[in-house]
Amino acid sequence: MKLNTANPVAEPRKILYRRAVVDLRSGNIDMTDVPCRNFEDVIGGFGRSFQDLALRRISEPYCEENPLIVNTGLLTGSSAMTGMRTYFSGYSPIKKSKKGLPAAMWSAGSGKFGAKFKWTGLDELVFENRSASPVYVLIREGDDGPEVELKDATHLRGLTTHEKIMVLQKEYTDAHFAAIGPAGENWEQVTMGAVALSTENQLRSKEDKCRFAGRGGMGSLMGYKNILALVAQSRDKVKPLTPEIKKVNLNVIHGGGSLRLQPISRGGGGGTWAAYDVMQAFHAVPIDNFRPQGNALPEKLFRENVVKEYLIKSEACWRCGITCHNNVHERRPDGSAGRFLAKFDYEPLNLLGTNLGLHDAGQAAQLIHLGDNFGMDAISLGVTISYVLSYNERHPEKPLLNGAVFGEFEKIRELVVLAGTGRLPEIGHGAKALSEQTGDTAYAYHVKGLELPAYLPETNPGYAWAIAGGHMSMGTYGVLIREGKSDLESWVAAITQEKLQIVGFDMIGLCKFFDIAKGICTEMVVDCLKSELALEVTAADLRSAVRRAFLRGMALELRQGYEKEEYTLPAEVFENPNPNIKLPRIASPEFFRELSGRVWAVFEPELEGLLPQA
Repeated sequence: MKLNTANPVAEPRKILYRRAVVDLRSGNIDMTDVPCRNFEDVIGGFGRSFQDLALRRISEPYCEENPLIVNTGLLTGSSAMTGMRTYFSGYSPIKKSKKGLPAAMWSAGSGKFGAKFKWTGLDELVFENRSASPVYVLIREGDDGPEVELKDATHLRGLTTHEKIMVLQKEYTDAHFAAIGPAGENWEQVTMGAVALSTENQLRSKEDKCRFAGRGGMGSLMGYKNILALVAQSRDKVKPLTPEIKKVNLNVIHGGGSLRLQPISRGGGGGTWAAYDVMQAFHAVPIDNFRPQGNALPEKLFRENVVKEYLIKSEACWRCGITCHNNVHERRPDGSAGRFLAKFDYEPLNLLGTNLGLHDAGQAAQLIHLGDNFGMDAISLGVTISYVLSYNERHPEKPLLNGAVFGEFEKIRELVVLAGTGRLPEIGHGAKALSEQTGDTAYAYHVKGLELPAYLPETNPGYAWAIAGGHMSMGTYGVLIREGKSDLESWVAAITQEKLQIVGFDMIGLCKFFDIAKGICTEMVVDCLKSELALEVTAADLRSAVRRAFLRGMALELRQGYEKEEYTLPAEVFENPNPNIKLPRIASPEFFRELSGRVWAVFEPELEGLLPQA
């Protein structure tokens, strides 16, 4: 970016970002420096891309007019810890209103690809139309600035995400990669395709330790465009740590926001996996399609039990001190690490394990590994399969697909393989579409067409107003369980004020673990922007920009045909309350009706004027 002012709030047009627009049909590439329209543009990520998506009227996701936008945030590639995020945006093939119109969506991932992308000198890449043949895109640092080139990708067709990255690594040194798998290549049958992002650990060990931009089917949109991979090639450009950034980074490691994610050996909970322990105390761990049974089955996948059989290594992203990843290996007889199996984070472990009636770590690892290599969003995949299992349990006389029910590992594995290779569109198109086909929609666990992450909607009515998937765009999942708040006033305030601020991480380039409790509107981020970029902003400036970006996303949803009635929870939550959950019931019809009225009373007046006039 070209920063010609220290005041990005008052003078955004003096800040220019480098954008390459690639016409995949003709092969033409237009490189320009674009002045920022407002502070959201400056910050980046979906704060910028949603403004561009708002200029398009898209009725079908798989059309040439639907762009795929790849960009970064202000602090991607910086010395600030966790500053590695890449964002993929477009109109989603899986998240649609009841009117059938696709919603604007973004997906975010870590790994080192984002930093390399930023260091090429490019801030944003926009793909128009689609290529007639498979290509990969080379973005590299040239003598006169960033260069973008389309390359033949015929040799990559059919390979898994990890295999594509390993093939490209042999050709490109000093590079990192983003790739889709067979799921994204089979975009007509799979709308939940993810984008895999390479990591230093992966390239060094040759083990498939990718990170993923999974939500919303951006890998499927990339597959429709006939782009199989992106290569970002640049020398590393990390600045020396200033005293201010060093202080911030130490606060990130030792502060309350990320401390619970640290390894157990450092006094933390051992990554997101620790959510099992916290939620099981209330019988709130999703089991058998989000229906906890009030028993001890989830405890079989507690870390303390898994470690008895497998070797668990806590590892970090590049230059990050949080060390939140739990990589699970077979344990050799001598106690050393054997074959790498999978990375255990809470979402995939639950949704491809406990929530399918599987309580064996080795079985869960196999499904996670398969989903990652096929390039599928673990959340959408797991929740759609759990719907199938629940349907079959309720309708034994006319089961779906292979008749799998909870706990039948081999049949569940078959469903993953068939879906990931494009042979099972019933799963590949997600829970909403499948439930509408069967007519049994009450226990399809999605909100507005996007499958729910592994937090019970009974404990999180804030899901209804998330704009890009429950836990990544509405941080209310801990309000009841962690904060103990069950009153209406607290929930209205959480949804309409504090917890929507979580989307700021998907603008600025930082991982949510930078300070998951407070968001980006902190003095730590203010100090980073001043030290790294000489920008003068306040926490209040950040808060206002993040709020505008969130509300713009909501305005886009409404423009794409969403009705207020779609801002709700799965019907089973209201119709069949689960007595096993040991928490106050905040998802009763009465509570939710009052909550909804209060929330819309806050949001509606602020939506006016956020989108361009038709």
